[in-house]
Amino acid sequence: MRWGSLIVPVLLAVADALLVNGVTFGLELNVSLVAAAALLVRRKLPALVFLVTLPGILIGYVWFAPMIALYTVARLRPDRRLLGVSALLLAAAHFIPWPVSDFEPTAYRENTLTLIDACVTSVGPIALGLLVRTRGELAARIEDLTRSRRRADELIAEQVLSTERARLAREMHDVVAHQVSLISLQAGAVQISAEDAKAREGARTIRELSVRTLDELRHMVGILRAAGGDHEELTPQPRLADLPRLIELSALDVSFETDSATQRPGHSEAVERAAFRIVQEALTNVRKHAPGARVTVRVNDAQAEGPEAADGPGGDREEVRGTAQEAAPGAARGAAHKTAPGAVRGAAHQTAPGAAHAAPGTAHAAEETRGLRVEVRNGPPDASAVAPGLPGGGHGLVGLRERAQLLGGTLEAGPTEEGGFVVRADFPQTPRVTGPAA
Repeated sequence: MRWGSLIVPVLLAVADALLVNGVTFGLELNVSLVAAAALLVRRKLPALVFLVTLPGILIGYVWFAPMIALYTVARLRPDRRLLGVSALLLAAAHFIPWPVSDFEPTAYRENTLTLIDACVTSVGPIALGLLVRTRGELAARIEDLTRSRRRADELIAEQVLSTERARLAREMHDVVAHQVSLISLQAGAVQISAEDAKAREGARTIRELSVRTLDELRHMVGILRAAGGDHEELTPQPRLADLPRLIELSALDVSFETDSATQRPGHSEAVERAAFRIVQEALTNVRKHAPGARVTVRVNDAQAEGPEAADGPGGDREEVRGTAQEAAPGAARGAAHKTAPGAVRGAAHQTAPGAAHAAPGTAHAAEETRGLRVEVRNGPPDASAVAPGLPGGGHGLVGLRERAQLLGGTLEAGPTEEGGFVVRADFPQTPRVTGPAA
């Protein structure tokens, strides 16, 4: 379209010159063709091109070239004085005959008609050029107004979101924080007054979890009240090194198996955080749906998978077992992150160090950044155990799968042949995205 708008006027001017002056080269045809050719640079030099086309209408009696040139001047150089002078020049070139000696002052009727013709010829292109220019400016202004209105709508939406955040923060602070504080106070009272060592240890664990929950809640409330809180961390985020402590506080019979994956800084923070959350959610699901079941948590490098990596001496392995010591049947197990009123009775756990086995060649492999595999497998529930009755929304596994996919990984979950359940996630060597998305 750009080249068409440049070439078509030139072709029209050439056709006008040939129709008026014929195909025989002479002064009239030459000046008309020069005027037509000058239209090729009319956008860069509109005023100069207009002056070049004036001999075409004066000598060659062509109209297209000078009118197109004047239209370009009006569109690109809308200066009133320039347009007034250009209109007078075009009207004069159209009114005065060539040669000038042919002018008859006494031919009033013919001169009047020619003058009207000259005025229309000079005013028409200027009016059209100004109209097109105004239309373009109006379209640009409408576009600016549309962008401004869209931005205003976004600001209003952000303001509404900030107001909703503040309201939610107040509700969380007034309701949740108050109840968790009561739980912490009651646990502290039990810890002081209880004579049984197991009861004191369970009360200490409940109080520690309550204090940690209050700390996370305080950070979350601060983020909700702050503008742009979606891009800030709620608390110091957990890493793979925090898994033993999570397992210790889970109140479940958990066997933790790992190689060097949790002991070296080879994985990104987003991958380690996602792995921690997957283990956390899987243990919560075991507590809710399979009370009393034995759980195995495996975290190792994806490249080190296989029989040797899983069960043999293929790398440095650590086992952390958290078992309720001599707990009576039906004793409830304390939740690491989700606490239902009246359902937490707390079981004490001890951490027994496992055996570490070193194999040649693992130091070199630990230097490389590998993918990560996380697997949480539980057996069938214990029929004699009492379910804690924790609430659930049914979206835990969906959220874990989305978290893994955002990092370019995969997550599989399903029942086992032994009547248990397994959750397995694989993360790539280089995560696709990191930060808030993970």
